[in-house]
Amino acid sequence: MTQAHANRNLLLVAFMWGTSYTFIKMAIAGNMPPSVINGLRGLISAILVYIFFHKVVNDMTLEELELGSIAGLLNFVVVQLQSTGLQFTTSSNSSFITATYVIFLPFFTWIFFGKTPPKKIYVSIVICMIGMLFLTKIITNGLEIHIGDTLTILTAIVFAGQLAYYSFTMQKVRPQNIAFLLGAVQAVLALIYSTTIDLQRLPQINWQQSIIPVIILGVVATFAAQVLQVSSQKYIDTVTAGLILMTESLFASIISVIFGFEPMTKQLIIGGTLIIISTLIAEFDIRGLITRYIVTKKRVHFRK
Repeated sequence: MTQAHANRNLLLVAFMWGTSYTFIKMAIAGNMPPSVINGLRGLISAILVYIFFHKVVNDMTLEELELGSIAGLLNFVVVQLQSTGLQFTTSSNSSFITATYVIFLPFFTWIFFGKTPPKKIYVSIVICMIGMLFLTKIITNGLEIHIGDTLTILTAIVFAGQLAYYSFTMQKVRPQNIAFLLGAVQAVLALIYSTTIDLQRLPQINWQQSIIPVIILGVVATFAAQVLQVSSQKYIDTVTAGLILMTESLFASIISVIFGFEPMTKQLIIGGTLIIISTLIAEFDIRGLITRYIVTKKRVHFRK
């Protein structure tokens, strides 16, 4: 797989994740606790991974089991914190705050790999964060910190560590096995959580209202997205991968407009444009392009 192909895959993953905010909100509206949502998502994903890749899963090594289980634990913490936070905050606040994981990524990259990301990445991060401020209307409406936002900040920190850990383990674990363990560990831990902490909330679930959004989450945002992510991320450096995945907030806003949840606004246009610019800066060698297509042409013209 080429880096360009991997970049496109992660962009598709970001789109899938962007749809998840709406479906999580729909499931929560049916009184389904986040632990049940995440447990069913994980179960659906693990079953689908096994159906399609059972030969690889059956050949799993002990090292893959250990490394994949740690990845699954980190993944459960991320989805549980984020979906719990969504009960107490808006989708806009959640998407913006979650996107701040890109700020923490360089620190985890330094911890795991001992290398400093290119300077252009930091420029991209600043531009992307400004875009997020416009995109989520926080720059005009302000940001009120409460329990939902606090949980989402923790989500961003753990997710940054999760991405760095993925890059650290991708060379040692086959993507099919890590995708299976992500779903399986999430399902098991969510089962424990829902039958203890959320036990009193289970009888209140409106299954008819919640089950369809959860199935979509399990198939698209969990199974398909995780298989694509773990298969592609090893071909991209950690911080660039994080920046591409950060565009999920852009897709979340676009989907909200398409389905009539919010209107097309100036903030959406400005924020989306800034995010695209930041991604282009991270993906392309701007200095090299200028040297190749502008400076070189001028020299050729001068010689003529």
